[in-house]
This record gives sequence, C-alpha cells and structure tokens, in this order.
Amino acid sequence: MAATLPALTATLALAMSIALLDQWRERRQPFQLVWASGMAFYGIAAGCEAIAAAAGWTGFLYRTWYLTGAVLTAGWLGLGTALLLSKTRFGYAVAISIFLAGLFTLLTQARYHYEGAGSTPIVYFIGAGLLALAIAVETYFQNERWPLLMAIGVVAASLLAVVLTATATLAEPYRIDPTTSQPVADLFPGSLRLLTPFLNITGGFALAFGALFSAYMFMPKRRVLPYSLDPNQPGDHFLFNLLISPVALTVNFVASLPGAIRDLVRGRLHSRVPATLLIAAGGFVASAGDTLNRFGVTGPFAVAKFIAVVLLLGGFLVSIEAFRELRIPFTSIRIGGARREAGAQPG
Repeated sequence: MAATLPALTATLALAMSIALLDQWRERRQPFQLVWASGMAFYGIAAGCEAIAAAAGWTGFLYRTWYLTGAVLTAGWLGLGTALLLSKTRFGYAVAISIFLAGLFTLLTQARYHYEGAGSTPIVYFIGAGLLALAIAVETYFQNERWPLLMAIGVVAASLLAVVLTATATLAEPYRIDPTTSQPVADLFPGSLRLLTPFLNITGGFALAFGALFSAYMFMPKRRVLPYSLDPNQPGDHFLFNLLISPVALTVNFVASLPGAIRDLVRGRLHSRVPATLLIAAGGFVASAGDTLNRFGVTGPFAVAKFIAVVLLLGGFLVSIEAFRELRIPFTSIRIGGARREAGAQPG
C-alpha cells in the first residue's frame, strides 16, 4: 500500500510529460519542452519512491530520487514558466527570487553548517547575484532574452548537481526517516544540498507566482493601485513604481477576482486564468511538501506530491493555450474536437 500513492504520482507526472512532449513536437514552443522535462524529473523521483516502497531503497534509487526530485524538478518547471512569460516584466520578480535564493543559501550554511560545503555558499551567492543583476538589466531594456539567462543558470546548476550527486561519497547507501520511511537528504555533502535553495526557491517562485501573474494578465482587471514599469520614465519614478509593484499587483489581483468569477460563470473567462490558478496551487503545495521534508517533517511528503501533480495536470488540461486539442500522444486520435477560447472567432 505504501507504494500506491507514489506510483500514482509517477504515472500522472510521466503521462503529463509525454503529453507536453507531444504538444512540443506539434507546436515547437520551448516552454512545453522544458515543462515536459520538469514533469519527467517529477515522475522519476516519485517512481523511485514507489519502487523503494515495494522493494526497498538502494544507493542508486536514493541518489536518483534526490537529484530528480529535490534538485531538478522545481528549477525546470519554473524555467518553463519564465519562457512562457518572456514578453512580460516578470523578469524583475525572477531576478529578485534568484538573489534571495543566493542569500538564503548563505544563511542556511551559517545556520546549519553543512559538512562538505567549503566555499560553495559564497560562490553560489555571488553567482546568484550576478545572474539576478543580468536578468534585471535585460528586463529593464525590454529584451525578451532574460529567460535565456535564467536557462543558463538552471542548466549550469543542473549539470553541477549531476556531477556532485554521482561523485558524492556517502557514509551509508541511503537514509530514511524511521517513523515515516520517507527518504531524507542528510547524507549528501553541503556543496550539493546548498544547490537546492537556488533551484527550488527560484523555480518554485517562478512556477507559482508566474502562474498567478499570468492569470492576472488575462483577467478582466480592476486597477485599484496604478503603477508603471515603463523604463522611459524618470529614474526615481521607476524605482518607486518598482518597489510598490508587488503590493499594487496583489491589491489589483484581489480586486479583479469578482469580475473574473462573473466571467467564469458566463463562460467568457480566458482558459489561462483557471488553468494558471490551478498550476499556482500545485506549485505552492509541492513547495510546501518539499520545505517540510527539508526540515525533517516527512509525513505529508507523499500526499503533497500527489495533490500537487493532480493540480498541475488539471491546470495544463484546462489551458486551451497549452492543449488546443486533447488526443492520444504521438497519434492522430483526438479525444473530442479542437478547443477554442470562449468568444473566439474562426480565423
């Protein structure tokens, strides 16, 4: 029975990865390929848990679980969202999250003193700061290339994680929580464990808050607090607007919800709004489960991962932009006809 929930999680995640890969094959949208990779990592990690629950943990399963689940999943899903939002000013939020992730890495080492960290906390902090600055500058000049800079950071961190995971010398083949039988990361060196804040904070933030930002873009808006991020305004005005933008976005988002609900009831709401709200919820649930697991609360981990993948899958299926037609992947067999947004005219 212990293997059932992670097996279901793995099945749903891998099915979603295959569907996204099929959509990428048809439409060649980079965000679909990156999301497919992220969901594949999600499914592999859950699959390791299912196999281990049925047959026992091994060193290989333990390393693969940590690499794909604890390190890679959130970073790649967040990168997919960044690529989707490349034409927006969401790059500012990504830049701030990367800087905070680097700072958190530094503070985590100061608090927990992970063995084997060496000078990596400083290196990770400096790297995060430079990457955040570069993304902020690209966003300021309205260049749509800022997600490519994030991609460089995610790919570099992922390759480093692969090397560190494969070469790490562990005191035991694996370690699990004796109460819940969930795996814990205590055996890995600090140089590897400190990569997880960089990828998880940045990726989790981009996935969850990027989804909320995307929903707001397609809502019928009520702007209670106006602001502008136009780079052509005077510098002091720009900085003031940049500082108040998180508050303004939050207030305007909440104020816009009643109108969005009315449009939903009338069948006029853009599919991206409910889709991205579901994706945001999935991102928050997944991040909460990972955070609890990181700090030793392992009981809700498997349940949180399952709920998260159900919400993510629901969000992607609802989105007409991501799935204009539902069909068996890599075949021409459609499940229903092609879908259009409410009110869209044939073109």
